Amino acid sequence: MRHHLTTPPPPLGRLHEAGGRDLWLHRSGEGGPAVVFLPGAGVVGLDFLNVHERVAEFTTSVLYDRAGTGWSDAAELPRSAADVTDELRDVLRAADVPGPYLLVGHSLAGVYARHYAQRFPGEVAALLLLDPYHEDNTTRMPRQALQMQEQMRDQPVPEPSKEVIEMFRALFAQKLAHWPQAVREPLIEHHLAHWRTGMQEMENLDEVGNELRHAADVPDAPDVPLIVLSASGHDPARAAQVPEDLERAITEVKLALHAELADSTPDGLHRVLDDAGHNWMHVDRPDAVLRAIHDLLERP
Repeated sequence: MRHHLTTPPPPLGRLHEAGGRDLWLHRSGEGGPAVVFLPGAGVVGLDFLNVHERVAEFTTSVLYDRAGTGWSDAAELPRSAADVTDELRDVLRAADVPGPYLLVGHSLAGVYARHYAQRFPGEVAALLLLDPYHEDNTTRMPRQALQMQEQMRDQPVPEPSKEVIEMFRALFAQKLAHWPQAVREPLIEHHLAHWRTGMQEMENLDEVGNELRHAADVPDAPDVPLIVLSASGHDPARAAQVPEDLERAITEVKLALHAELADSTPDGLHRVLDDAGHNWMHVDRPDAVLRAIHDLLERP
């Protein structure tokens, strides 16, 4: 019997069998290229419902949950980028969503979007990367930040107190205030119940980064249009963990890496949002995300 992460049914969308698992997917709109949202670690498809509904006004828009996250079947975490991209390809086929796709990869999923383009270049029309993780983070970030990461890996994470839970409940309620109540309440409860998932997905960042570095070059693979959106604004979750001066240093390195990533292709653009935080940039600045999607779709 398959094991689902959550007992209550999803408030939107349906399950599709792909790779021996049931994966949640919600599809709206018509036409192409289809815009496919790849949520970051600790984020699920329905977190992008606000932008998804706007995109569905002019083309097909797809939200989905990777195995081990959201309303999809459970899976052992962390997973390789190859496993995730194979699964994404399978579920898009199972849901009859034809390519090519504009892949919107947030945070860790920026790696998955790029890896999909490396492996299946003919199926990718463009890439939009939202504050993506970069494979050189571990060599370029300030030493203090890397030491903090190592300490966090070595120490068990305690269960959050009632006060912390209520603090995050209020944060989610604020950020998701414009979501329909039938979606908002199950989504908040899911985040509070599965708060460890994001950390588990990021336990193999070095291995996933190496998958990008060592992916075989595809002969004559075209460069796809690319926009990297960087968040340099306040992020409550990060501010609670990292001193202000260190956060500034981390942001400087991140912006440099994102600029280099955009410059790595002739069709790359880098845009910085100084009024958006990492986890909620699509909520803080949905207009910037929509503008980037329009810009990519309108390129020849």
